[in-house]
Amino acid sequence: MSVKSVPCDLSAERATLGSILLDREAIVAVAGWLLPEFFYLEKHALVYSAMLTCYGRREPPDLTTVTTELRRQERLDLVGGMSFLGELLGDVPTAVHIEYYARSVERTAVLRRLIEAGGKIVALGYDESDTLEVTLDKAEATLFAVAQRRSSEEFVSLSQVAGEYFEDVEQADEDNGLPGLTTTIPDLDAITGGMKNDELIILAARPSVGKTALSLSIADGLARQGYAVGIFSLEMNRKLLLQRLLAMATGCSAGATKSLMRRGDGPSMDALGHISELPIFIDHTSAINVYSIRSRARRLALMRPIDFWIVDYLQLVDSTDPRADDVRRVTEISRGLMQMAREFGQPVLALSQLSRAVEGRASHVPQLSDLRGSGSIEQDASQVWALYREELYDAETTKKGLAELHVLKNRNGDIGVAPLNFERHTTRFLPLERARAI
Repeated sequence: MSVKSVPCDLSAERATLGSILLDREAIVAVAGWLLPEFFYLEKHALVYSAMLTCYGRREPPDLTTVTTELRRQERLDLVGGMSFLGELLGDVPTAVHIEYYARSVERTAVLRRLIEAGGKIVALGYDESDTLEVTLDKAEATLFAVAQRRSSEEFVSLSQVAGEYFEDVEQADEDNGLPGLTTTIPDLDAITGGMKNDELIILAARPSVGKTALSLSIADGLARQGYAVGIFSLEMNRKLLLQRLLAMATGCSAGATKSLMRRGDGPSMDALGHISELPIFIDHTSAINVYSIRSRARRLALMRPIDFWIVDYLQLVDSTDPRADDVRRVTEISRGLMQMAREFGQPVLALSQLSRAVEGRASHVPQLSDLRGSGSIEQDASQVWALYREELYDAETTKKGLAELHVLKNRNGDIGVAPLNFERHTTRFLPLERARAI
């Protein structure tokens, strides 16, 4: 039986590197998706990594700068010296075809990773120490990482991190200075810096304060900017979510909007048409555990890229262990959602109930300790927001129609309070300035 060789395309690797040395603009076409570990030969990976470092410093990755960077890293001799770089430069007459060469490098790298993933899945099949749900989740995550072209490196150099950080800074400049995805609430963005990739964000409140309504307001605002949103709605079915989105769009209550649509009202029908085109995807399965959530999210992400995830709400997610107490169950779920944010590299907004302790104090303003299962949730979350409406506790308040979103934790920024306007008839939350304009 013949032994099959490991997939690789060394000619394409050399041509890719040569194209970058030949044309300083060539790296722009591949830097966003071609990773150093895609190269089969280590010296090719080292050269490309040095090129990315130059690019990250806004230096043209030509023969001189790449040589200097490799020398600074004490890797020039490892790759074969300046003469090897000269050979790469002489391999290609033009850089026009760099993307074709680089795609071949990517393709063979993915095939190698698929072989590696197969070995890991075989090992999982022989390992009986985990539950079936955990084993399947690990197997699926392994394949998903290959499909998403994710890096499999356990360690990365600071030079690579610096390049990634610089790209984040440039992207923030394009996104109104925000280092993260906008919440669509300017006062909240000013406090938090937006919803950053890899972050688990908790939106907490007592029942009927408006957790779902606020999360839908954020989802609606993001979708109208072209961001795709995936929603796991364990409490409310998808038609009710659509009904709420329609009320937000028309400015009429759900009941009034239904009446208008029955009469063939043009603006209401137009609003429904616009909403139907928004990139919002809903799974309203009521009995589901965190591993199933992640599995379904992976399948959706393979069909189309998703920018933001919502889970409504945390306490309704099932545990894989029916004997687990509340603390163990919440720990499993919050840890699983944190891992989901990191796996997908996107923010996950998880809604959560506050405990009854809020009701028993003179001040009903939420605190971190009011989170149900607060230890694990507080630890796993990068941000914790708590929604508060004074009118629910004081019928005589002058703050009717107003709400406060308290940022109780922000691992990478400030804490504070963002004021909001709440429209009861549409269940819509609006920034105060926009509410006044309306």
